[in-house]
Amino acid sequence: MSQSTRTTAAVRRDARAAAAAPDAGGSFTHRQIVTILAGLMVAMFLAALDQTVVATAIRTIADDLQGYDLQAWATTAFLITSTISTPLYGKLSDIYGRRPFYLFAILVFVVGSALCGLADSMYQLAAYRAVQGIGAGGLMSLALAIIGDIVPPRQRSRYQGYFMAVFGTSSVLGPVIGGFFAGHDSILGVDGWRWIFWINVPLGVLAFAAVWRVLHLPHERREHRIDWPGALALIAFLVPLLVVAEQGRTWGWASSGALTCYVIGAIGFVLFVLAERAYRDDALLPLRLFRNRSFAVSGIGSAVMGAGMFGGLLLLPQYLQIVQGSSATVAGLQMIPLVGGIMVGALSSGIAISKTGRYKVFPLVGIALMVVALLSLSFLVGADTSILVLMPFMVLLGLGLGFNFQPVILAVQNAVSPREMGVATSSVTFFRQMGGTIGTAAFLSILFTRLPQDIGDAVQETVRANPELAPQFQQLGAGSGDILDDTSFIQELPAALAEPFKVGFSNSIDLVFLIAAGVVAIGFFVFLFLPELALSDKSGIQARQGAAAGTATSDPDDPAEEATEAVGAAAPTSVPPPVGQPGDRPDAPR
Repeated sequence: MSQSTRTTAAVRRDARAAAAAPDAGGSFTHRQIVTILAGLMVAMFLAALDQTVVATAIRTIADDLQGYDLQAWATTAFLITSTISTPLYGKLSDIYGRRPFYLFAILVFVVGSALCGLADSMYQLAAYRAVQGIGAGGLMSLALAIIGDIVPPRQRSRYQGYFMAVFGTSSVLGPVIGGFFAGHDSILGVDGWRWIFWINVPLGVLAFAAVWRVLHLPHERREHRIDWPGALALIAFLVPLLVVAEQGRTWGWASSGALTCYVIGAIGFVLFVLAERAYRDDALLPLRLFRNRSFAVSGIGSAVMGAGMFGGLLLLPQYLQIVQGSSATVAGLQMIPLVGGIMVGALSSGIAISKTGRYKVFPLVGIALMVVALLSLSFLVGADTSILVLMPFMVLLGLGLGFNFQPVILAVQNAVSPREMGVATSSVTFFRQMGGTIGTAAFLSILFTRLPQDIGDAVQETVRANPELAPQFQQLGAGSGDILDDTSFIQELPAALAEPFKVGFSNSIDLVFLIAAGVVAIGFFVFLFLPELALSDKSGIQARQGAAAGTATSDPDDPAEEATEAVGAAAPTSVPPPVGQPGDRPDAPR
């Protein structure tokens, strides 16, 4: 490459970076914000699409790999790595900047997706999903942190519609795409479901190129120690607990293997706390953040909500396919009422928060709606329940989820120091994912523990009414654990033989919905303690530039004053908010 060509390329690169930079006051024009959002939306679409695609098709994948009762490994492996990597992304991006880590997250996610399409067993799929999860841990949390950097809390809801459009589109398209691929035995000579993962590769390349081009945020690198001991201790804490949650039903909850996991997990937790105390401000999760009531309440509430949310969302598609007999594609379309509820809830709450500046009421109302929906589903779900009966409660569940998405993250970002935007945002996402990981493993464990018993009871009741069916049920092995390896045979059975299997599945899922409702209800009492702080009119970048210019009065090394500064940063500024589009100004961007 000639010197002139390199010079021209450098000039163009510098021009793109300058066009994306804020003005001297740290504000962005509406056009700049939308340009950055466009790049983030492609990456967020990638992550959101994968979740909905896999959730719809996991039953088909598990049946094809002869491991329906092992599907928890594929789900849990993804959640373990995404949960553990999330706080790392947040902390490192606060120190070194968001852009390199967001690009890294996209790259790893694409590599993991390509490997998932090559899996030949459920254990291989679980390993490759773990790789995919390392990338996924940064896609959503860093996008939320970047929005906090460029858009003030009071104006953030004006751009929320873009993100909800992406989420809604992926939630509708994901199940349809997943159902389409899963419904084909072979496409271009390979199993149809493998394309569910390979479709991420071209999307990932597009996302990488978009973020590379448009994401150029100002950042001042800070020298910090990297809390590797804390990261390792976090792994030692979480992984054993998740393993025993999955395998406890097989080992026995008081078996030697389970007790070993409990002990390792407890030691890991103690080591994690000690590491965080030793590293102080450099910690992966600084313990002093828990002195901030908004952070503490949001973290605990997010963990509880994550557990209950995943319990409900995970089982609905499986109920529709196994009990209702819907194909993967049809099951995805039948989930549209829930997706519509999420979009309406998120958009309406965002508009209301923008106008009133109040956000505490929405998590409380959202939890109440979710509890009503889950309780209703636990009583209504049955072998012969019409999907039309379930749709209103799916909408209700979606509304509840939508009311909880933005307000909780907004409360935390608004209450902490702007220097810790990344670690605070990723920590709340971490707590939600941690709750979801544990909830997924626990609910699936409960489901598969109860299934043989519930199916056996339903079969016995059917045999009492029709004794001539006994030999056929015995041949099928009804009530044994082996029958869970492949559930596709249920749709091929005569109605008289299929009925007790559907009844057994329905009864087991009823129990899980009921438990999920109880877990979510705990979140209501947690969010009662969420403070209602005034929303700031400064973005994260504006607040950091103000602190660098000397407007901050606290000692950054004093935890007590740091907490005071965090609350002060959440107060309204003395300068009236600008009129018009966020960031509009007479001078041109640099």
